[in-house]
Amino acid sequence: MSSEDLKKLRDKIDNLDAEILELISKRSEAALHIANLKRPDSDPYRPEREAQVLQRITELNSGPLSDEEMARLFREIMSACLALEQPLKVAYLGPEGTFTQQAVLKHFGQAISTLPLNSIEKIFREVESSSAHYGVVPIENSTEGVITHTLDMFMRSSLNIVGEVELRIHHHILSKCKDKDKIKKLYAHPQSFAQCRVWLESNLPNVENISVSSNAKAAQQASSDKTFAAIAGDAASVQYDLPILCAKIEDNPNNVTRFLIIGSKPVPPSGQDKTSILVSASNQPGALYKLLEPFSKQNISLTRIESRPSQSANWEYVFFLDIEGHIEDKNLKQALEQLQKNSDLFTILGSYPKAVL
Repeated sequence: MSSEDLKKLRDKIDNLDAEILELISKRSEAALHIANLKRPDSDPYRPEREAQVLQRITELNSGPLSDEEMARLFREIMSACLALEQPLKVAYLGPEGTFTQQAVLKHFGQAISTLPLNSIEKIFREVESSSAHYGVVPIENSTEGVITHTLDMFMRSSLNIVGEVELRIHHHILSKCKDKDKIKKLYAHPQSFAQCRVWLESNLPNVENISVSSNAKAAQQASSDKTFAAIAGDAASVQYDLPILCAKIEDNPNNVTRFLIIGSKPVPPSGQDKTSILVSASNQPGALYKLLEPFSKQNISLTRIESRPSQSANWEYVFFLDIEGHIEDKNLKQALEQLQKNSDLFTILGSYPKAVL
């Protein structure tokens, strides 16, 4: 390629950048105009609308950027536009550098105010008291299953599930030590130890494993001594200036954690939704069958069934169900009406858009 051809291509990129800039400015102005038309008490963040935009963008995308990359770019544009109206405050399981923080930024973009907290209970409390607009909590991992503490909090809280986000989890060994054979102590969250069990047994069998409250906390500990190491992700590596000694040590290469977005208001349909409910029935033969039968009759798919002790009586259980569809869908509404008749406890935790990439 000649220098003249290269100059032409660079000029073309400069012109395209100017067009993109102008279009983003016009989009921002339109977003501000919409904000001015809204009622003063209306919520500036609309989960169903954002999901519809991202779904449409991925449908229109023809490459060469992947759908995931294109969705990420548009998420940031929407985040910046929303911040012109009102920056959101989002609580999450901290400290900085956790996978939950990564999930927050993936879902809401960078133009928000984040509030790191040291427990799932405190996240619920901050949203319930309106000290934060939304909270993000982990709910399940594809390798290790459900996070029971989060499920238990829904049994005591009136908050709604307003969204979900799925995050591919890559675990690394972070350390100032340059030789893994010289590591003496390894810090990590118990879930991370479990998700890397096979690799650890093969590569660090004699290292002392120390459980901590988060992988970010593990990185903090590891940064204090050259013979210490942590299991954590890319964000913790950057946040605590810890080099990646061994990359992607998770036993399952398709390791994904699902997070829930919690808020105070219900969400209208987006067109691609899930509904989560909390339900229980008397401990008698056929009780679970009666709970599930209405979904079969309405041809509705359940994506998860999880049970937890009811906390009110021994050997009584509460079931958490994730269901395809929105509570405003006719067939789901009919199924839920029948389910409520068959159950002792019945709570709709929320209908919300499915995770977009």
